[in-house]
Order: sequence, then structure tokens, then C-alpha cells
Amino acid sequence: MNASKRDQSLLLHMLDYCLQIEATVAHFGDDKSLFDESFIYQNAVAMCLMQIGELAGLLSESYRLEHTGMPWRQIRALRNIIAHNYGSVDKQTAWEIVHDDIPALKKYCEAEVAGMDDKDPS
Repeated sequence: MNASKRDQSLLLHMLDYCLQIEATVAHFGDDKSLFDESFIYQNAVAMCLMQIGELAGLLSESYRLEHTGMPWRQIRALRNIIAHNYGSVDKQTAWEIVHDDIPALKKYCEAEVAGMDDKDPS
């Protein structure tokens, strides 16, 4: 698989995790106090955030250098924070990421994947 196809596949997977976060919020309720009180809610979100970070780290270097619309380094770093400091992930920060950053990442991935499809005649 060439880098472009691989990057497209990774972006599609990131988009899927963004949609899973949306579904999790819809399932549990868009309420910070519910999030703070439910380890199940927190774990579901954290797993998706960790997977997004892992996928961002797999994007080709050329893609990350050419597409600076997302803070790829920070996204990858969040994965490491969640994976290695799981019990100390700040709930407020996670909540803000879910509401501020995930919608932007979702929109970005949708646009990128659509643009890649437009360029690919197959």
C-alpha cells in the first residue's frame, strides 16, 4: 500500500474513533458531571483518544509535514500521556478535548479523506 493510501486509511480510522467518541457522549449524556462520575464513560473516551494518538503516530512523515492543520505531535503525545499516566489524566482536559478538539479533528479527517478520494481515479 502506498503512503497516500495508508495515510487515507489511517485518517478513516481516526474519523471512526471521533465518531465513537460522539456516540459515547450521546450514550452517556453531554454532561461533565456524568463524565466525572463514570469511570466507564471516562475509559471509553480515553481508549478512543489513545487510539487516535496511536494512528496519528503512524501517519507518514511526509503527510504530517505537508498537512500542518492538525497538531500531530500533541495528538501523539496525548496517546503517551493516557497510556503511561492513565490514572492521572485530568478529567477537565479530557472533557475539553472531547468538545473542542475532536469535532475539529473529525471535520479535518472528513475533508482530507474526501479530498483524497477526489484525487484517486480508482
